[in-house]
Amino acid sequence: MKVILVNGSPKEKGCTYTALCEVEKVLNASGVDTEIFWIGNGALSGCIGCYSCMNAGKCVFDDTVNKFASLAENADGFVFGSPVHYAAASGALTAFLDRAFMSAGGKLRGKVGASVVSCRRGGASAAFDQMNKYFTINSMPVVSSQYWNQVHGSTPDEVVKDEEGMQTMRTLGKNMAWLIKCIDEGKKAGVTIPPQEPKIKTSFIR
Repeated sequence: MKVILVNGSPKEKGCTYTALCEVEKVLNASGVDTEIFWIGNGALSGCIGCYSCMNAGKCVFDDTVNKFASLAENADGFVFGSPVHYAAASGALTAFLDRAFMSAGGKLRGKVGASVVSCRRGGASAAFDQMNKYFTINSMPVVSSQYWNQVHGSTPDEVVKDEEGMQTMRTLGKNMAWLIKCIDEGKKAGVTIPPQEPKIKTSFIR
């Protein structure tokens, strides 16, 4: 069993990383393998709606999105972390998620997902809500904690001092490990994800 923790911050080892590490420690202690995947701080294009991925099986922009997609194939769960920028996920992570779910959504479907946000003061719940929508449009069980998955602080040292936030991260790790193991046992017993009906797409003009 493996969980990929995606660091969507432009800072490789800042506040978001600190929160993800707290989740990772509990997952490891619960027997779940992990990998922290940093999306980097270089230019990252948003989705251009070209639909090339529908035929090629990967995004036309060959960057960290495709690298993540190749790892996602063998993962059982995902934690996406982001700093809060203007009460939303970082622009880079938003572009990353748009393209990852467009081009590799099938590799994530049926696997557990969670989001973690890091902020100095406000906007955390808005960013948290934004990120969770990616899971609920892709048939992914959403892992919860004892509070919204957020930490506060301007530096990693300050985040560590957010005792409630750190506890929330630990509870998230425990709940994710538990749910992954439950799903694994279900598969062993012959319980699989329900088959997906062909999608019906309508618009509000008819």
